[in-house]
Amino acid sequence: MNDPIDPADPATGGEASEPYYTTASRANVVACHACGLVQPLAYTVEKQRCTRCGAAVHRRHPDSIARTWALLISAAILYIPANLFPIMHTSSILGSEDDTIMSGVALFWNDGDYPLAAVIFVASILVPMLKLFTLAFLTISVQRRSTWRPRQRTTLFRIVEGIGRWSMLDVFVITLTVALVRFKSLAVITPGPGALAFASVVVLTMIASMQFDPRLMWDNIEPSGKKYD
Repeated sequence: MNDPIDPADPATGGEASEPYYTTASRANVVACHACGLVQPLAYTVEKQRCTRCGAAVHRRHPDSIARTWALLISAAILYIPANLFPIMHTSSILGSEDDTIMSGVALFWNDGDYPLAAVIFVASILVPMLKLFTLAFLTISVQRRSTWRPRQRTTLFRIVEGIGRWSMLDVFVITLTVALVRFKSLAVITPGPGALAFASVVVLTMIASMQFDPRLMWDNIEPSGKKYD
């Protein structure tokens, strides 16, 4: 009996065709979050363990949407005092002064330090706000089972995840300023309550992006084999 002709295999007499794209979930395989080993998904086991490293294996991050929303709401609440409360307190022989993030941006801008003012504004105000809105948009799109541009949404998530860590730049500037000023004994600078709130916003949004599972955006895409550009 002759072997069957595979239309996708030129070696059997068939013609090459476009590759078929599907998801790991529909192929009944799952990747370990610790070592990355791809293995069959065992439906008969309540808590599946990786066959190589022994870590817990999940098809999707457990309670990804609920955890992401909890972290985003907490970050949004703390975002208000982070911008309203003083981020640092300065005491010198000339008196004392409290500075918020916006007052610091205005100070550098009025002094002509436009690049530094722009960097602080983007890293401390614009990036955290955009990250909050973007993660909220992605989470809502998953909850609504949206099939709109999954590849672009995945790219957007990667961008947000990559630039989120730069929001700590303002906290680093405060720490460096405190160290330099105290070293020169010119004044006493202490972080204000806004610095703690701002650091909490950055940490919460970073954890939120880690809890959000981008694979959820592809679960509602029909397995048509189409490559999304």
